[in-house]
Amino acid sequence: MTKNEAEQRILKLRELINDYRYHYHVLDESIMSEAAADSLKHELSLLENEYPELITPDSPTQRVAGKPLDKFTKITHDKRMISLADVFSREEIEDWITRNEKLIPGGKIKEFFTDIKMDGLACSLKYRNGIFYQAVTRGDGLVGEDVTLNVKTIENIPLKISVSEAEIRGEIVIFKKDFEELNKKQRKKGEPEFANPRNLAAGSIRQLDPKVAASRPLKFIAYDLVTPDSVTWHDAYETLRALGFQTSNEDKVFSSSQKLELFKYIAELDDYRKTLPFNTDGMVIKINDRKVYDELGIVGKTPRGAVAFKFPAEESTTKVRDIVISIGRTGAATPVAILDPVEVAGTTVRHASLHNADEIARLDIRIGDTVIIYKAGDIIPQVKEVLTSLRPDDSKPYDYREALKKQYPELEFERPAGEVVYRVKGESSDFILKRAIEYYASKPALNIEGLGEKNVEALINSGLVKSIADLYKLKALDVSKLERFADLSAQNLITAINNSKNPPLAKFITALGIRHVGAQTAVTLARKFKTLENLVNATEDDLLNVPDIGEVVAESILAWFANEENLNLLEELKKLGVSPAEENAMNLPLEGKSYIITGTLSSMGREEAEDKLRELGATVTSSVTKNTTALIVGEKPGKSKTDKAAKLGIATINEVEFLKLIKQSF
Repeated sequence: MTKNEAEQRILKLRELINDYRYHYHVLDESIMSEAAADSLKHELSLLENEYPELITPDSPTQRVAGKPLDKFTKITHDKRMISLADVFSREEIEDWITRNEKLIPGGKIKEFFTDIKMDGLACSLKYRNGIFYQAVTRGDGLVGEDVTLNVKTIENIPLKISVSEAEIRGEIVIFKKDFEELNKKQRKKGEPEFANPRNLAAGSIRQLDPKVAASRPLKFIAYDLVTPDSVTWHDAYETLRALGFQTSNEDKVFSSSQKLELFKYIAELDDYRKTLPFNTDGMVIKINDRKVYDELGIVGKTPRGAVAFKFPAEESTTKVRDIVISIGRTGAATPVAILDPVEVAGTTVRHASLHNADEIARLDIRIGDTVIIYKAGDIIPQVKEVLTSLRPDDSKPYDYREALKKQYPELEFERPAGEVVYRVKGESSDFILKRAIEYYASKPALNIEGLGEKNVEALINSGLVKSIADLYKLKALDVSKLERFADLSAQNLITAINNSKNPPLAKFITALGIRHVGAQTAVTLARKFKTLENLVNATEDDLLNVPDIGEVVAESILAWFANEENLNLLEELKKLGVSPAEENAMNLPLEGKSYIITGTLSSMGREEAEDKLRELGATVTSSVTKNTTALIVGEKPGKSKTDKAAKLGIATINEVEFLKLIKQSF
């Protein structure tokens, strides 16, 4: 991205984030999920880090929150209520540690202090002569709102403490079970349910009538003792508890030698937090020594000595690089968005299903758009919303029918009455399935004996096989009842199918029937990516870096692995024990050489001969070119091939020489 492009992107991001923050923090309205907003803010932060000269004082990264409401008295904080920089990976935490250790005398952080990051309303409590006298919301970090009367109704806040002067900071929250009880009451009264605990807690505190706050099960969870000073954050928490304040009780201290334990704890916490009584979206990590913490100072609006690790979000934002259409095994044409890779719910997401032409039109999704995606148990994530305010100026609406013609010029499509999907015209789903299974079992693919055209037709017509995965569920007894089978032939078929469960990766890729991916391309892909998982997760750039794979083939591969129907098939095959062997191409004596076979070989079939050449690293093609290493000539060879080889000076070898070549190379 050029500096000019970055500047334009930054301006659009700031405008959208500011709009979100105003609605969320000032009006208590949510125009998008917090996870999506965090993702946008993180992108803005990364761009500003790359181009610091583009940072301006009014950037969302340079302030904590929006303006306070006018309905409460404004109070200036004695000490600014700061916000923490977000990190999303172990690598970013490691970078934070490295940066700080360069600034610390001795170059070593002795201890880390951690605590759950509460999902509530930040608030400061002040005590004078040991008596609670004021509560102020964070506001914009410098100026907050006096909400003393409302906060005073929260029963877990002590009205008197054992020290004279103190400022306590924490989060006002509603526990999950209390929130569920409130919504039960709402349903019984026939009234609308509350959206989430965080918004309800914030809304309760911002009510002018303290009776509303008093009627809600609010709790204050302390996380900072501003005065008096404490030597460590751990000491501050111990003091808070001694003074009678509730904390999360999830705080921990890790020494520098326990860094691995810290990362292990972070990894386990994502599941563990679901059992906690309150909502949380991350974990705070601080340098435990408060003197060191304070000496490190503040950069912009965030302290150097602490970060907030955000757990994998169910939503995130990313950009649409392309939209491809995949033909499923029923002939359905399914559009899929190819995305810039992004972490969602703990996994890297590269595709999002767009379902059909109507969904594309409803979303008005275009190539180059920034979108919010979500994942709730689906293999393929979904697009929730298009952020049109970040749309490139030169974007064009996506023409679905034109895209079909471009990607599949040899096919015709129709949209049957009453359906929302386009399908390949003139071919039934059973016909497509039969063709797919025949190819799956063919010699170039898995070579499953007994799955020829007639037997495949019998299995599908009987209803025993409705997908490729059903092959591995067949029982010999059921198959033997079909007209074409007896007990022995049925058992032989089951044995042959079971023997295909651990094929070479290249054979399995071939068997999938990906458009434009034949046996030779499958070998190339297997050698490049080594495992099926790596191929499934390959990006467009990854594929285009593979020799002899161009844009058309790459797009076809992306489309196949972005199709939810295909991914469901792979998942089901995996559960049934189908596991392609990892490619191990250590010894490839014929790598870089290219061969063609013409005529009939007496010692083996052509497919077997080609497989042996590929196993040794050779490329097998169908036409003679100047790059051909040799033409292998069997009985009754094709005259055009031998003539062209002679014309180009290409060497020819007979079957005996071919067998010798194979024997020497293995």
